[in-house]
Amino acid sequence: MRALVLGGSGAVGRVVAAQLERLGWRTTRASRQNPHAPLDLRAPSGIDALHALARTHELVINASGIEDAGLVSAVAPAAYVDITATGRVLAELRDAALPGQRVLLGAGLVPGLSTMLIAELPTKSGDDIDLGIILGSGERHGPAAVAWTAALAGRAVFAPPERDLVVNLRESRRLTAPGGTRRYLRADFPDHVLLGSARDIRVRSYLALGDRLTTAALGLVGRVPRLARAVARAPHLGDDRWSLVARNRRTGEQRAASGRGQSRTTGILTALGADALVRRSTAGVVTLADLLELDALPDFAAPGAATQFAG
Repeated sequence: MRALVLGGSGAVGRVVAAQLERLGWRTTRASRQNPHAPLDLRAPSGIDALHALARTHELVINASGIEDAGLVSAVAPAAYVDITATGRVLAELRDAALPGQRVLLGAGLVPGLSTMLIAELPTKSGDDIDLGIILGSGERHGPAAVAWTAALAGRAVFAPPERDLVVNLRESRRLTAPGGTRRYLRADFPDHVLLGSARDIRVRSYLALGDRLTTAALGLVGRVPRLARAVARAPHLGDDRWSLVARNRRTGEQRAASGRGQSRTTGILTALGADALVRRSTAGVVTLADLLELDALPDFAAPGAATQFAG
């Protein structure tokens, strides 16, 4: 089978392609930098070029950082996977998917593994779930990831469960992470869009960076959005460790995961989810929680992936 990886030269796209090849796929790594598979989705002819490329592939994975709901129909009937973490775009992609098309939304670390942790929690209708996300501030990310984080400042959370205006990076909450109790900032990660209404639960996501000083600086950016441009120039303090914790406020029960290398983990999970998506017997729009078993992930992890799970 053949997979087309959009953004195949990027930090995540390279890992996605390599992992798919380990699983037996033939991959095309499309990007503006690849002379063998040039593709510029921002160009006027970008969608037409994508449509032509997709016709010779069973699977298309968008790791380009381009957020466009029109991509899902442009690649049909190929299966489509998008690693965007923007709730508005995921909602648009879900609506734009064609009948009978296989689509995976939220395929990486957050959403993706985070979705699986939340889905593992025992819940009742109306439960409140807090998702705490720590991303290593020492890891260098691609420009799309940096721009995404900077764009949170001053922006409202998309379709929050409170149904009131909630501004990113201003509300804080203390949660117990695998490494101890930390202060997190409310952030517009989209598990409330992917799981909230489907399970009749209220999911709120909170972000901290690996270094406490950098987290405090991010909180300042949330209060003074004009400082957002400084995010791209901030020093990379700390290391590449990440952790996730999903906690049910009513019961206190939680599920957690931790590891190293956000881009690497996102790429591996995306590839595993994409492979499972194509091999499943039914079509439709799904999340990573519909495709993979949490307990099986360490067996599938590539050598050196230090992922740990805890109840």
